[in-house]
Amino acid sequence: MLTCEICGEDIMLEEDMRTHVLLSHLENYMHCPLCPLSGVSYDELCFHISSAHPEKQHGAQHPARFASTSDRSAGMGSKKPQTPQSCPAGDGCRAAPTGASRVTRDSVRPKPNSTPGSGGSSTGEAAPVTSTLTTWSPETRQESVRRCVEDKDGLKAKHSEAKQKRRSSPGEEKLFSCPMCALVCSSCFIMQEHVELHLQQQRAAEGSTLEECPLSPSASSLSGEKRFECPMCPVVCSDSVSLQEHVELHLDHGAAGNSAGSPGSDLKLARQLQQEEEQRRRLEEDQQEREEFKKLQRQFGLDGSGGYSRQMERTMERAVARGLMAPAEFHCKRAEMMESLASGVDDGRTRTQGVVRALYEYYQTECKDSVHVWLSADTDHYCSSAGDKGWGCGYRNLQMLLSSLHTTDAYAPLLQEKAVPSIPRVQSMIEEAWRAGLDPHGASHFNQRLQGTRAWIGATEIYTLLTSLGISARIIDFHKPTGPGDTHPRLFEWVKQYFKSGRSSRLPPRLTHTSLPPLYLQHQGHSRSIVGLEQKQNGSLCLLLLDPGISASDTRRLLSRDAVSPAVRQVRKFAGSLKHKQYQVVSVHGVMSAEEKQMSILNSRTFCAERIP
Repeated sequence: MLTCEICGEDIMLEEDMRTHVLLSHLENYMHCPLCPLSGVSYDELCFHISSAHPEKQHGAQHPARFASTSDRSAGMGSKKPQTPQSCPAGDGCRAAPTGASRVTRDSVRPKPNSTPGSGGSSTGEAAPVTSTLTTWSPETRQESVRRCVEDKDGLKAKHSEAKQKRRSSPGEEKLFSCPMCALVCSSCFIMQEHVELHLQQQRAAEGSTLEECPLSPSASSLSGEKRFECPMCPVVCSDSVSLQEHVELHLDHGAAGNSAGSPGSDLKLARQLQQEEEQRRRLEEDQQEREEFKKLQRQFGLDGSGGYSRQMERTMERAVARGLMAPAEFHCKRAEMMESLASGVDDGRTRTQGVVRALYEYYQTECKDSVHVWLSADTDHYCSSAGDKGWGCGYRNLQMLLSSLHTTDAYAPLLQEKAVPSIPRVQSMIEEAWRAGLDPHGASHFNQRLQGTRAWIGATEIYTLLTSLGISARIIDFHKPTGPGDTHPRLFEWVKQYFKSGRSSRLPPRLTHTSLPPLYLQHQGHSRSIVGLEQKQNGSLCLLLLDPGISASDTRRLLSRDAVSPAVRQVRKFAGSLKHKQYQVVSVHGVMSAEEKQMSILNSRTFCAERIP
């Protein structure tokens, strides 16, 4: 079964299909003499001429001869025929007919080699068919004139009747109406080309008015064409060449403005972008600096989060919340703390007495491989508590030093307190020294305030407090390593000379318990107290350090004969254990007179430490 691709009729044999195409389609083949429209009926052609070519009706009524040769192939089976060209449809093919030209046609005959059964093409394609329009006779011409002068309503009525008749019999022929004009065609391919002509003329009209009224991006997207937008103004161009010329006009205008002394748009844009980048960079740097400053404030306890008493209360409140402390015990301890803070004396909960005496007894009976051992005056160990954990090491080492000075007759009369002061009291004493004129740069660093904060203190604050009490002190700065592996052998030698000072004997005894105060040892992030030095048989030196970070229970193991050996290992520190980049040592060297104290206050304005090496 074969199907005609023009009208869709089903035919059994190939010969019958060729006859059908010839009689039903090729013999009815008509085309417009004024445009390429073809493949329409006589009535459709008359309506097309009256509507699309009204200005050329007079010339079409008296043609000498119209001849048209068309090569049209009718496909058999699944082969599609070639689509004929359609009318350009001048102004949108709007129906305004005032008359129509009558065109007669001669019979259309196929060539002899294309008749059925004549050995034509094996693919079933029909050979080209020639259609010739003959010269009109006078009678025919008069009848055409009469038809052309018919009024528009008569033509429309006739066309509507034909259209309705064809629609009433869909099995015979299907008609297609143009959505942009009144044209009706029997072929979908002809109608498609006809509508494309409408669209081409519409786009041509829009392109001619592009510079007068530029299309918006939405309109260009609706039209289906690719539009090129100017990056410097709202103009939209239809092609890249026009856009390039338009942008070059912008650039030429900017160059002319630069030559006249006014900056061009590109230069302004570059400067604006540079200013925005610099402003954004400054804002980022300021934000980073503020964050780092806040971090340092939190690290050094200057963020206003409270001092010793507030931290102690928070710790006890957490213990109560976790069930580790009863509410009654919380109020009892809080009352004791407030009483201790009011008196200004440390409550002694973190103090361990007799540490140096325990070391002296240990070296008398044990550790036979030591050649020489030097110990400081008696010193109590103070460890960190819940109120100063994480920031109170400097205060605790100062308490160790003051506990040793209290046992020395030369320094005891100079101390304001009869006992070791508490941390808040130490903060108050340092503030009093600042108000006396000592270390103005350090005072400005802490904003003249330590009480109620968790601020760290170091070697300069220890020196300031001792000077305010009339005690002569020195700061020795070991600012860089002096041995292999970032070690500080010069520090160990200096400590040895400190403990040997004042001894006239050439051969010191193996164990020496001096009356010298301990040394305050400061490095980055922590501080400890040097209470002795040990020299091995191979000549190596090790410091004996009391660390406030070690708990009171671990320190009390030095007082037990059974646990003293492992406890001493925590106290010994060889050169390989001290590998920080910088160390500072505060040492006490006697009592100052009033004149020396005043001189030290003046010198502290431009304070300088002793640097080794």
